[in-house]
Amino acid sequence: MTTSRQVRVARTGRPPRAVEVYDFQRPTTLVREHSRILEVAFETFARQWSTQLTARVRVVSQVTLTDVSMKTYDDYVQTLPTRTTMVVYEIQGVAPRAVVQFPHTDALVWIAHMLGAGGAIPEVDRRFTDVERALVTTLVEETVRDLRNAMGRLLDVPMTIASIQHNSQFTQAASTAELMVVAEFTLRVGDRQGRATIALPSIVLLPRLGEPNPAESTAHAAEKVRHHVAAALLDVRVRFAERTISPREVLDLRVGDVITLPHHRSRPLDVLVDNRVMARSVIGRSGSRAAVRITSTEEK
Repeated sequence: MTTSRQVRVARTGRPPRAVEVYDFQRPTTLVREHSRILEVAFETFARQWSTQLTARVRVVSQVTLTDVSMKTYDDYVQTLPTRTTMVVYEIQGVAPRAVVQFPHTDALVWIAHMLGAGGAIPEVDRRFTDVERALVTTLVEETVRDLRNAMGRLLDVPMTIASIQHNSQFTQAASTAELMVVAEFTLRVGDRQGRATIALPSIVLLPRLGEPNPAESTAHAAEKVRHHVAAALLDVRVRFAERTISPREVLDLRVGDVITLPHHRSRPLDVLVDNRVMARSVIGRSGSRAAVRITSTEEK
C-alpha cells in the first residue's frame, strides 16, 4: 500500500520539509548588536568565574564562553541532562526565574577539593548533604555576584537563591514558552571538563539592551555636521622656502651632502592644510620636542 507521503517523496525526489511555527511578536533570535553586547559581558564573567573556581576549589580552572542564544524555557531544558545541578534564582520584580546549571557529579568533586581532598577523586552521583549544600550555596552566591558585576546595568536587579534542584525535567523556573537568554560555557576544573549554562529571562535583559539600529534624529542636522567636521583629523605641514636644483645635482647627491635652503631665519614658515596656506609660524620648542608658534592666520 502506498501512502501519500511516499507518493510525494517519489515525485519530488526528496522528503517534505518540516515547518516550524515562528511568532514574529516574540522572536527567538538575538539581533547582532544585542548578541555582541551579551557576548562581551558573558566573556568577562567567564574570566571572573575561572578565577573564583581556582581560588575556592584550589584546582586550576578555566571557563570559556561557547555560545549565547535566545530560547524558550522548554527548548532550554531539553538541552540539559536529566540529572544535573540547577540553582534557581528569584529576580525582584519578575515572575520567571534565572538558572545557573552545571554537572552534578562535577559539583561533588569540587566540594571534595574544597574539603581538602587531593589526587584523583572517584566520581559519585548522589544528592548533596547539608554541609555540601551549604558549600554549594556559598559558591554560587559568589558566582552570581560576579555575573551581576560583569553584566553591569543589564542585570542590576536583586537576585536570591530560591532552590537547588537535581532533575532538569521537574524544575519549573519559568513557563515553557518564556524566552530565556542562554549562555553556554565549557567548564574545565583540573582534569575534568563539562558544560555549564546560565539562563536569564529575556524580559529582564532586552529592555536594557536598547533599540537595535536606532534611527538618528534629523533635528539640528546642520549643527551635528559642523560638529563632526570640526572634530575630523587633518594633516598639517610646515613648509620652508623652496629651492630649485637641476637633475644633475640630484643625481650627484651622496650621503652626508647638505642642501642649503633660501629661507632666512627671520622669515615665517608656511603652515599648510591640504596644500593650502592657513597660517604663518616661527620655529620654537615645546618641552623637548621641536614645534612652531603661529604668528598670523590667513583669512579666506
